[in-house]
Amino acid sequence: MPMFRLSLAFALLASTAAATAQQPAPAPAPQGQAQGQGDGGLVVDVEGGISAPTPIAIPVMPTAAVVNTPAGSTDTLGRQLSEIIANDLRGSGLFTPLAPAQLRAVAFPEVTAPSFDYWRSTQAQALVQGYIRANGDGTLTVGCYLFDVSAQRELVKQGFVVPPADWRRAAHKCADTVYSRLTGEGPYFDSRIVYVSETGPKAKRIKRLAIMDQDGANHRFLTNGQAIVLTPRFAPNQQSIVYMSYAGRIPSIYVYDIGSGRQRLVAQNVATTFAPRFSPNGQWILFSMATNGNTDIYRVSSQGGTPQRLTTSPGIDTGGSYSPDGSKIVFESDRSGGQQIYVMNADGSNQQRISFGGGRYATPVWSPRGDLIAFTKLAGNFRIGIMSPSGGGEKLLTDDWSDEGPSWSPNGRAITFYRSGRGAGGTATLWVVDLTGVNERRVPTPLSGSDPAWGPLRP
Repeated sequence: MPMFRLSLAFALLASTAAATAQQPAPAPAPQGQAQGQGDGGLVVDVEGGISAPTPIAIPVMPTAAVVNTPAGSTDTLGRQLSEIIANDLRGSGLFTPLAPAQLRAVAFPEVTAPSFDYWRSTQAQALVQGYIRANGDGTLTVGCYLFDVSAQRELVKQGFVVPPADWRRAAHKCADTVYSRLTGEGPYFDSRIVYVSETGPKAKRIKRLAIMDQDGANHRFLTNGQAIVLTPRFAPNQQSIVYMSYAGRIPSIYVYDIGSGRQRLVAQNVATTFAPRFSPNGQWILFSMATNGNTDIYRVSSQGGTPQRLTTSPGIDTGGSYSPDGSKIVFESDRSGGQQIYVMNADGSNQQRISFGGGRYATPVWSPRGDLIAFTKLAGNFRIGIMSPSGGGEKLLTDDWSDEGPSWSPNGRAITFYRSGRGAGGTATLWVVDLTGVNERRVPTPLSGSDPAWGPLRP
């Protein structure tokens, strides 16, 4: 897998001295420093922005010289980069990118010297400009600049050096730079989702592991469908995935290495097992297991070994998820008569119920920021909701027939889940909703999909 390199060197090296003179290069940013952060200026309200998304202009990125690359010509890539950045920011629900018809072409010298009078006339409050260049070593350099149109000043600039196969990542990185600078929130666009791809009737589904970028691009299957697979979850290092497999009709926990495609058995023939999940430090794999008619939560070393039992309730305990610091575990249990959410210490001590609303609660998962727990609410329909780790502030984010299986974005501002259709022919689809519950979008997949897991931000 080619390595993604981040560079803050913006100087464009033209092939000849004459070309260099004709194409002024953007000034370099200091190594390792993102410009403009913490200096005031334009800020987007992440709470109220849904009702009034910020208008933002993202014109096509020019190129110093049109060069054919394995990813396409640089002029075509400049257009595609801008489209991806616009789609990312639009998908957040906080921005309204201006339509292409409202955007004029940007000459290369304008990359660092915008025509602010023109952009102000478009009603854009922010402007994203950039460039793309093919390098002599076969890599691509993508520059990314954010401007406050009203204040007529640069807010941030970054550059990215990528192999052609990773050109889309440069666009996601640029969108992350813009999003973080304007909202003060962490980035999340340069991330991936792993899920279970499904084909066939509900009673006889073929299920395969699949992975893709968070916007549905770069989709590929990881398993061949010969065995049922369930509940894939990323390791903290993003290089592997833990999941359930019923190969040979034996419930087993496997770890799949994304780079090599190799699979490693962690625990086999562990009765009926559910939802394995890594601890934040990658040392443990948490899962629930049914033995003698009783289901409890266990943990096992990520390298394998003998599972350690953490709960001993006579009810069904399942669905464990660690807090970001690894000190606590949230899980569901029916020990009180119906499915509810409980929190305990990582060693199984101090188990306390935190959900007390009407209905039942399932599939709890801790936010990467530690401030919220997402869950599935079962009260008539299945809906996605959030609450604080103490159980307060319950809020339902979706309202459809069957929404379940939440998984957090890396910055804790959005949640992916799957929505099941009605009836025997109903199919499952993947969706994303943000914390306001207003901005909801479907994630495109080639087939039906369930059990999504949003991975950490890529390095």
